[in-house]
Amino acid sequence: MDKKDIKTREDVFLLVSSFYTKIRKDTVLGPFFNELIKDWDAHIDNLTDFWESSLFLKTRYLGNPLDVHVKVDKENNHSITEQHFGLWLNLWFETVNELFEGDYAENAKHRARKMGTFLYLKIFEARQQ
Repeated sequence: MDKKDIKTREDVFLLVSSFYTKIRKDTVLGPFFNELIKDWDAHIDNLTDFWESSLFLKTRYLGNPLDVHVKVDKENNHSITEQHFGLWLNLWFETVNELFEGDYAENAKHRARKMGTFLYLKIFEARQQ
């Protein structure tokens, strides 16, 4: 299969849905997501909005991922660790690399790395309050 770059919302949807198929099956990460998310179609659509906004600099996404992640950490007795973010990032890179190549694909990996670091630091910071 010839790989192309991420260019459209449909490409972003393919990336996000393929990635979360892996997340849901992962023995370490799956429980965090599978116990929390009841409507996977809506969740995938929301995350497609987020990544489309992030990659193509559109202003469509209205959520607050920081608040959501801090809340999930709190509800899980502050058990989210850097290992979880590392596993998440590895699965993201794996999925991007399986499906796409090009500047937007590389940017998707770069943004995920920055976002993961930022979210983990903010979760840790929120624990101190």
